[in-house]
Amino acid sequence: MTDPLQLIAVKLATVSPSEVFRYLKDYFLREEVEAIVIGYPKQMDNTESESVVYIKPFIKKLRKDFPELEVHLFDERFTTKIALHALLEGKANRKTRRNKELKDQMSAIVLLNSFLDYRKHIAETSVS
Repeated sequence: MTDPLQLIAVKLATVSPSEVFRYLKDYFLREEVEAIVIGYPKQMDNTESESVVYIKPFIKKLRKDFPELEVHLFDERFTTKIALHALLEGKANRKTRRNKELKDQMSAIVLLNSFLDYRKHIAETSVS
């Protein structure tokens, strides 16, 4: 999620796939949400990766269950590597770096910050 000014991403929670829609429904009742950013897996040549077959049904259900929200698909390449690099720079020990939940949260923060930066850049270039 972002701060109210949508300047920076912060961690929320890691939710199991079986609970994600129930979690989102509860979250959307408590919080004001205008859009959702989904990490979209791509290959180095910019084609869809093999794991897209797993994400497309999720996106379809998300759009069906929450039609009032914008859904943005954003290239997730390198988010895990960037998150691991940040953990290394932060002197995280090996056990911490192996924590899948933490890596997922950090990757999500990297993804959302990248999306926010991209959107800001697009807005700045369209003004000039």
